Amino acid sequence: MELTLLGTGAPAGLPRPGCTCAACATAVGADARAATALLVDGVLLLDLTPGPALAAARAGRTVHGVRQVLLSHPHDGPVQEVPAGLPAPARVPDGRELALLGGHRVRAVALDAPGTGYEVTGPDGERLLYLPPGAAPAGLAAPPAREAAPGRAAAAPYALVALDVLGRPDALARLRAAGAVGPTTDVLAVHVDHDVPPGPELHRRLTAAGARTVPDGTTLLVGDYRAVPDLPRRTLVLGGARSGKSAEAERRLAAFPGVLYVATGGTRDGDAEWASRVAAHRERRPAGWRTAETCDLVPLLTEADAPPVLIDCLALWLTDAMDSVGAWDDERWRSGAARRALARRVDELAAAFRAATRTVVAVSNEVGSGVVPATASGRRFRDELGRLNAAVAAECEHVLLVTAGTALPLRG
Repeated sequence: MELTLLGTGAPAGLPRPGCTCAACATAVGADARAATALLVDGVLLLDLTPGPALAAARAGRTVHGVRQVLLSHPHDGPVQEVPAGLPAPARVPDGRELALLGGHRVRAVALDAPGTGYEVTGPDGERLLYLPPGAAPAGLAAPPAREAAPGRAAAAPYALVALDVLGRPDALARLRAAGAVGPTTDVLAVHVDHDVPPGPELHRRLTAAGARTVPDGTTLLVGDYRAVPDLPRRTLVLGGARSGKSAEAERRLAAFPGVLYVATGGTRDGDAEWASRVAAHRERRPAGWRTAETCDLVPLLTEADAPPVLIDCLALWLTDAMDSVGAWDDERWRSGAARRALARRVDELAAAFRAATRTVVAVSNEVGSGVVPATASGRRFRDELGRLNAAVAAECEHVLLVTAGTALPLRG
C-alpha cells in the first residue's frame, strides 16, 4: 500500500496566514506545510488540502484515479474546497466499513473528540490508522501496568499510524497500551502546527516520542521496513529554577503508557507556596500516570519489566540523603563519617541507574554557575549536587540542559 502525504500541517497550514510568531516565521522551504491530506494508492483521499491536484503533481502523483474522498474533521471544521473531477467528499459512520474497488477496506474509528478516524486495510493486508487533529480513539484506556485490559484481546499493531503526536501525545500512549502501536509501527506526526518551532526542535521532540515527520509530498510504502531509532533508556534533564526542565522531562514520556511519576519532594505542612508548586505539577501530568512520593529510588530503578519512570528531582533526593547521614553537621562532615556515608549513597544510586532495564527520565538542578553560597552548608550542597549530577550523567545515554525553556542536548 502506497501512501503520499499531500500535506502534513494543521488545518490552517504552517505558517498560519498572517501569523507573526517565531515558529511561523521560520516555517519555510521543507518546513512549510499545507493542511494534512493522505492519498492512498491513488484511489483514496483522506481529507482535502488546498489545491490537491497541484499538490499531487508536485509529489509526482495524480488525483485523477481517486474513487473516494473521506473527511475526518468535525462537521464544523475548516471549509473544504472540492476541485472539479474529485468525488463528493463523504464521512463513514463510526464503526461502519467501506469496501472500495481494488481491494481496499476502510473502517471508521470512534474518537474521544469530534471527528472521525479511519483504519485503512490495503489489498496486501497492511493496515494504517489516520486520526484528525486533537483526537484519540475512544475506548482505548490504558490497562494497568503489566496487566492486559480486562476482556480485551491485544490488537495487532498497525504498520503505520498518522496522528497529532504533538497535540495529543496521550493518543499515542493509548495506542501503545492497547498494542495497536508496536516497536515496528511507523508513527508519523501530521497536523503539525506552530506550537513547536520547526526544524531541529520539532524533530527532537518527535524522536523522543518514538515518532517522526516528513515533508509534504513524501511517498511511503506502508509496512516497508525502516529502522526505528532506539529510544534512550536513561535520560538526565538538568536545568536551573523555572527553566522548564520538569516540563521537558514530562514531554519525553507523554506518549508512553503506564508511567510512574516519582516525586522526591514529599509534602511540607503549612507551606502554601510549596503546595501550589506540587499542584501545578500534578495538573500537568497525564491522567493515566501513577504517582509515588519516595526517596527510595534504588528498588524502583532496578525493578524488572516495569513501565517508564520519571524522577523529579535528584536535588531533593540529595537533600534527603544528606539529612539521613548527618551531612549538615560540620563536625561530622569534617571527621569524614558523613562524607563517606553520602558517597556510598550516591554510588548506590549511580549503580542502580547503570543496572536499570526500564526507561528512566530523571530531573536535577544545575547549580553553582555563578554566586557562591554564603554558608558552609550551602557550599557543601552545591558541591555534592555537582558530584551527584556527574555520577548519574555518566550512566545515562542522553543528557539535556534546559535553559530559558530551550533544551540543549549534551549527550545523545
